Order: sequence, then structure tokens, then C-alpha cells
Amino acid sequence: MKAYSDPQSTHPFSPVTNVTPGIAAAREAGGVAEGFALETGEGLIFTVKGLIHPPDGTVAYLRYLPDERGERRRDGVPYRKVYAFDDMVAALKAHGGAGFLVDDPVLGARLQLVPDGRVIRVYDPRRRLDELRRAPADALEDAAARLADAVGAAARIPAADLGISGSLLFGLQAPDSDLDAVVYGDASCRIVHETLRSLLADPRSGLRPHDAAGLAAVAAAHHPDTPISPSDFVRLQGRKVNEFTFDGRGVFFRFVKRPGEGGERYGERRYQPLGQAVIRARVHDAREALFTPCSYGVGDVTVVEGAPADRLGSVVSYRGRFADQAREGEWITARGTVERVVPAAGAPSTRLVVGAPGDFLISAPG
Repeated sequence: MKAYSDPQSTHPFSPVTNVTPGIAAAREAGGVAEGFALETGEGLIFTVKGLIHPPDGTVAYLRYLPDERGERRRDGVPYRKVYAFDDMVAALKAHGGAGFLVDDPVLGARLQLVPDGRVIRVYDPRRRLDELRRAPADALEDAAARLADAVGAAARIPAADLGISGSLLFGLQAPDSDLDAVVYGDASCRIVHETLRSLLADPRSGLRPHDAAGLAAVAAAHHPDTPISPSDFVRLQGRKVNEFTFDGRGVFFRFVKRPGEGGERYGERRYQPLGQAVIRARVHDAREALFTPCSYGVGDVTVVEGAPADRLGSVVSYRGRFADQAREGEWITARGTVERVVPAAGAPSTRLVVGAPGDFLISAPG
């Protein structure tokens, strides 16, 4: 598996790997974003979350670790995939958890954070896709390259704005793995989002919407930590374009802004958790709904139960599952953590963060 170390890359993120100062420089320049992965010297593989990171580390969730019980292998080493958050925490504590679990005073949460000094490789989805295009090693890699080529050609976006994430990114895929694709940049994301709608309606494209059985299977997979009824899940997912099949394989598309497009740098705002709440509100701004992280501007807010939420103006989520979940004019019911947002200058506001186990976001027509 190749890791990349060319500091002169023409890609907009300038990813640098295997050099500790390089990861810091790349992140400072906007070089590590959602969809990337980091590997430590112990072989722990983390997937990067969000666009805002502390100056000396990267917010990322543990996804794979070397384990003799693991069913995936790379270079003869078995790896185990970690699903549940509690399992991630237990695994991290077994590998020096004090360095990976951090109570961040700015973001106001207990984070999984990979310190710069622990990173030995950065995996870039766009460069991995370049590799697959040049020399696919199996049917899965070939399908990933063909999918990206089909979407990229139809959308007419720069090749460097598309990438392949998930297990294919770091060589731990199984023959029946799904394809996780990522688009970078505000403009390219919006173009691809509309292009996917057209391709899914075109029987010649090879892209197929999930049928009822496929949607039910996806719903069942996510129900344990996202308590949305199967009927609501199928209704909401059925109108999205980010999840479908290609050559009989499941596909998930993630839309990610470049870090410089996020409009915020670490430390410009502080976030203070105020407790859990369930709210009902009307969506008045869904322009940022398709991205991961996603955001919905809301009004007419009522707290159904839980913590008070004075001046609550937005609902946000760092999970791709809740992207494109509601549209302007619709009413939503959501459960999450109420956070007070304190800017460096100006009046504080309040938001609801949806994404912890048990959280949900359900929309209905206005």
C-alpha cells in the first residue's frame, strides 16, 4: 500500500506524509479533511472528521486496528474494524488512550484526537483514486475507478476533486466492500450532487437507486444507534442521491468543503455543551445540508424535552447519515446536544448537534 510524501503536489490540499512536521504544515494549509485517514506507528487507522482541528492534532475516529481476531488482512497482518464508540474508546485506552482521548476546551467535547507526533502516514482519497485508475488490482478497485470516471465525466469537474475513501483508501477492503466516494470543494460538490440525480434517472448510466429491499437493509444497519422508524428512513433516504448501487455494489457519496471554505478556524468560536434535548423547528436555510458536516438554519424552535435552547438558530451534524435530511420549509424533529456558541466577538448563539448514539433528525413537509 503506497503512502504519499510529495510536498510539491498540485492537489489543493498539499498532503505530506511520513514526516511529523509535514502533517502539521498540511493541516495548517488545509491539507487534511473529512475522508482522509491517518495511521499511527502502532498500526491504528483513524478516519478524519470535520474541518476544524486543534493546532497540534487532528480530530479523527479509530476505524481499524491490528488484532488477531480481525477478518481483514494487509501485508499478512490481521485487522479488526471498530464500529461502536465505546469499542473505539476501549481500544484506544489499550494503546495509550491518554494521548488519543482529549477533553478539548474550544470544541467543548471529549474528542478522539491523533497528535502530530503519532502520525506516520496520511492517506489522501484523491491520490488513492489516481492509483486505482492507473492499476486496479481487483474487481472492486476497477469498479471504484469506473464509478469515479463516470461521475466525473458527467459532472465535468476537475479530477482532483474526486476521491475514494473507506477501506479501499488504506488497503483493507473485502471483495464485497461498498464503495465510499468523496467530492471536495463547494462548487464541485453541488455540481456532482445534481449530476447524480440525473445519472440515477438514466438507465444507461449503471447507477441504480436502492430498491425497497436495499433501503430496508441500509435502515436496519443504522437503526441500532439512529432510532428512526423504517418507514421514515425509507421515505427520507429515497429522495437522496448520495446512496445507491453501481455494478451491484453499495455506494455512498460524501460531499466535503475544502477547509478554507468552512468559514471558521479553530479557536474563533468556543462551544459549551448544555445538555441533551429534543426540539421541533422549521428549516429556513438548507444550503449547507448536502455537506459533511451539514448544517440547517432553523426558526420557530420548540423544545419538546431536555435542556433549554434559547436563541437556537441551527442544527448541525458531523455524520454523513444526516446530510440532505431536510429541505427548506420543512418541519424537523431532532435529538442532540444543545451547545452554546461563543464567538470571539459578537453575541453568543445556540445550536443543536446531532450525531451521538440515540440522536436523530426527522423531517416532514411544511
